[in-house]
Amino acid sequence: MSFIDDIFGKLFSDKGQNLSYKENFIQTAEEENEVSEWVKSTEGKEAIEKVYRNFHLKKAGIKDNPEVHILNSPYANGFAVSFEKPFDEKIFSRLFFAFGQRLLDLGYRRVSLDRKMQEINDMVKITEKLYYKPPISASEVSEKIDQLFGNVSIEKVSVNNKPSFLKVLVTIYSDHLYREAKPFDQFVEGLLT
Repeated sequence: MSFIDDIFGKLFSDKGQNLSYKENFIQTAEEENEVSEWVKSTEGKEAIEKVYRNFHLKKAGIKDNPEVHILNSPYANGFAVSFEKPFDEKIFSRLFFAFGQRLLDLGYRRVSLDRKMQEINDMVKITEKLYYKPPISASEVSEKIDQLFGNVSIEKVSVNNKPSFLKVLVTIYSDHLYREAKPFDQFVEGLLT
């Protein structure tokens, strides 16, 4: 069934099923260069520094805008940044891609860039996702594989075309084939400083 068939089936059906659609998309070389230049700009440096500062404030039990939420579990760690002032839509979007560029600098390879649109009740949720894995070389076949910090996903979530939050999640490999993951705090330092 095609996307159009899904839409017509939804519009002219009594089933009441929610629509969901996923697609890959690309970031052009021009867009990548814009983000690279933005990261070096005063605005870019201040935005990333604000996330870094608020991450550490949250760890100390202090909340500041935009609020940073810390995510902890035995096999996954991360943080989410709420869409709040002083960030606007443009800064928020650039942060999403800037985090991705920083992962490349940390030695990761990008595996995918996709967008998922979901109808949930009377809302439309759009999740753009960057997914990264550590590089694996053939020379590591006889050794344990360096997972760096683990696999990393970066998501930008919008509800009804309004940004909601950015989420960075690091999931470690617990398989015996991999070396122990580097500490999450070291990941945060590399990503945000």
